[in-house]
Amino acid sequence: MPIATVNPATGETLSTFDELGAQEIERRLAAAATAFHHYRTTGFAVRAELMNRAAGLLDADQETIARTMTTEMGKPVAAARAEAAKCAKAMRWYAAHAERLLADETPPADETADAGAVRARVRYRPLGVVLAVMPWNFPLWQVVRFAAPALMAGNVGLLKHASNVPQTALYLEDLFRRAGFPAGCFQTLLVGSRAVEGILRDARVAAATLTGSEPAGRSVAAIAGDEIKKTVLELGGSDPYIVMPSADLERAVRTAVTARVQNNGQSCIAAKRFIVHADVHEAFTERFASRMRALTVGDPMEETTDVGPLASERGRADLEELVDDALRRGATALCGGARPKDRPLGWFYEPTVLTGITPDMRIHREETFGPVATVYRVGGLGEAVELANDTPFGLSSNVWTRDPAEQERFARDIEAGGVFFNGMTASHPALPFGGVKRSGYGRELSGHGIREFCNVTTLWYGAEPAGA
Repeated sequence: MPIATVNPATGETLSTFDELGAQEIERRLAAAATAFHHYRTTGFAVRAELMNRAAGLLDADQETIARTMTTEMGKPVAAARAEAAKCAKAMRWYAAHAERLLADETPPADETADAGAVRARVRYRPLGVVLAVMPWNFPLWQVVRFAAPALMAGNVGLLKHASNVPQTALYLEDLFRRAGFPAGCFQTLLVGSRAVEGILRDARVAAATLTGSEPAGRSVAAIAGDEIKKTVLELGGSDPYIVMPSADLERAVRTAVTARVQNNGQSCIAAKRFIVHADVHEAFTERFASRMRALTVGDPMEETTDVGPLASERGRADLEELVDDALRRGATALCGGARPKDRPLGWFYEPTVLTGITPDMRIHREETFGPVATVYRVGGLGEAVELANDTPFGLSSNVWTRDPAEQERFARDIEAGGVFFNGMTASHPALPFGGVKRSGYGRELSGHGIREFCNVTTLWYGAEPAGA
């Protein structure tokens, strides 16, 4: 895939970029290793000052970088501004909390005395150079939620971003440079996917994090495993959105639309499978389809646009294949199901609601990365849980019920990294984020995320000799 900015609203190639050659990759690896040798010894106050400065610059750049993201991958410009603001918030959060999250831990003396220790501590030390392989769908946020904790922990970063968002990738390197981070602390590598293996196998790279597809995750995990290097993977999702009879139906419907079409439906944690109790199925489905049908599909630079284009022609083709397969096998489209006729240019797709989904349809098992929702009818809580878990993924989930006993059952039985009650799944700096099953492993954000790329070091102190 060429490294290029291609406007998904028009299909026009706006800029192309040359891949880095072997000599330049080597120079950057050396710079990263040198930077880590010095940067790891800086204190939290210094790192926090730099991170807060980066947040301030990002706030000042919000409109410019929002338009860059919209141009490169098609998200509505209002959503792009919100993404930039969220990134600045996360930077400030880690600047404020990293020292506390990584403070030395001292086990009680009576618990370590029989180990011969006069005292003992646990210290979190940075691992080193971390390679981040990141996707295009949240081109700023996906990177910052790795970079902010990694840099605050004393690591340095190498970013291999998606090939269709090169200008956003270069902006991030420049942002941290302008904030005053030492040279080599955060570098963007404009390389294709074939270069990842060589970089990851380099002895100067200590660990890797990847957000992306299941095949990409398998590849990076296999290489890192062969090299015995730490990885964190956040892969696909097919999140259930369960609606029970006690739900506030109007809020559930309104939130369902946002949960499905956020980021033009291109989000791992977007609700994709709507599992609705029979008692409220008809009312929910009618309102949901009506609201989806009313969404404005159009130019993502327009403030009134609800849904912009998909990020790539291939992405739209993949989505069409899933929908067409379902329709051929008997599914019903309550709205959408095709390209909009008034948008001949660009990679647009109509907001779509499908019912009558059966296990033989590909869409029952595979992730839909676009504004397409599948709606199921279930007879009770047990059937809802069974259907929610009938997927190879386990990233997050949404459950609408005001019954405390039902909430406890869902919290216990749903196989996912998160269960959000009476609201929409979201990522937040203070809460751990990640999945189970084929959605990956490890956690981003919160204290769990910042410790992923730390050397958890035991410090053991024996008795000093008498008279020493």
